[in-house]
Amino acid sequence: MTHLKRVLGFRSLLAISIGVVVSQGVMVMILQGVGIAGLGFFIPLTIAFFLAIFYAFSFSELTLMLPRAASLSTYTEVAIGPLPAMVATYSGYVVVTMFALSAELLLVDLIVRDLFPEFFSPMILGTGILLVFTGLNIIGVDIFAKFQSLLAFTMVVALLMLGGTALTDSGLPRTFEINLFQDWNPAGMEVFSLIAIAIWGFVGAEFVCPMVEESKNPERNIPLSMITGICIVMVIYVIYCLGAIFYVPLDVLSSSTLPHKDFVTAVFGEGGTLFLATAAVTATCSTVNTCLAAIPRMIYGMAYNGQAISVLQKIHPKYQTPWMAVIFIALITAVPLLVLGNDVESITLLLISASLAWLLAYIVVHIDVIVLRKRMPNASRPFKTPFYPWPQIIGILGMIYAAMHNSPSLELTQKVYMTSGVVILIVVVMSIFWLKVIMKKELFKPKSFEHALKE
Repeated sequence: MTHLKRVLGFRSLLAISIGVVVSQGVMVMILQGVGIAGLGFFIPLTIAFFLAIFYAFSFSELTLMLPRAASLSTYTEVAIGPLPAMVATYSGYVVVTMFALSAELLLVDLIVRDLFPEFFSPMILGTGILLVFTGLNIIGVDIFAKFQSLLAFTMVVALLMLGGTALTDSGLPRTFEINLFQDWNPAGMEVFSLIAIAIWGFVGAEFVCPMVEESKNPERNIPLSMITGICIVMVIYVIYCLGAIFYVPLDVLSSSTLPHKDFVTAVFGEGGTLFLATAAVTATCSTVNTCLAAIPRMIYGMAYNGQAISVLQKIHPKYQTPWMAVIFIALITAVPLLVLGNDVESITLLLISASLAWLLAYIVVHIDVIVLRKRMPNASRPFKTPFYPWPQIIGILGMIYAAMHNSPSLELTQKVYMTSGVVILIVVVMSIFWLKVIMKKELFKPKSFEHALKE
């Protein structure tokens, strides 16, 4: 087996943890949540922040206990068996990538064409971004890291500048008066139905975990990068959301397909077009770049373990990257992109469906920690979850609640369940077939800890 190179330090890992979390889809959904609940949206946002810290605890403990690129697949196979491992990883990450990256590329294509209609044809920009970052991730993880650090820094500065300008009232004059605390939560108790949207604002920090075999000093940098990244993102959201409340009426935020465009226009006027294009393209590029780095490492590790076709474990002879897995993820991302085309209505459905599939992965990772603590209490754990088992118990209950209340609309909730349910069912059936027919394994027989460490 050709091994991956250890080239990623703390700053690169921090850029990865922020890069997936703050996407253009998040920029849209967070503002729509603010439009529905006003200041009340900070209730689900705060809950989601703590749930994110809790999943970071679980991933940190498991990643450093079993430092393998397959990540969730490795932990889960050791804890509760190969079928849950395959289902959690494929539905929680590969399927999520299909949904979320496609939505992200649809969004950037939509907004840039809206800003510059004479320069871009439909799907040209989205497809171009996918091709460029597929190539960069094949060339090398060090190239990826340099681009990711630049993209994450630019994106953070842009969002803080937008929110900060609005909060300091240094943009254009507001077109309406606002009293922050009058009717501060128009959603009432329905505000808790926004937890799933708020959680979407924090998912993805664990994308540093599949990079563990390429990380310097992972015992320190893996947990620190995730927790620091989540805290930075929370600060960004507070400033971004408060600024939006100051400058854009709530009904506009809740009903707009592109509320971040309305926000930028309200603060900077029509002259903010270039600023918005920069923020949107940077956010999308950051998300695409990180997903094409992290998810292929999971697939590569699974292929090495026999849980995917063997060609996906191929390492590029020159660049030492899992290039076939990178191409595979790029191709499955392109499928919804080409099928859906310019269907704007599908973006929200894709994003919430992705969120629901991701919640499944987080529930499983908390279960893994609990099972392995009971079965192997004396195993080496360079990072141990503080206040165990409460972060895992609260994390599981919180994710279940969010999955049950995944959108403020009953009609959309039904569509989400149908979309996610069908895809997850297909994953389950294919996983059972693969394990029983191809690998000839028992579905729920855990792999030994020692065997997993040697692989």
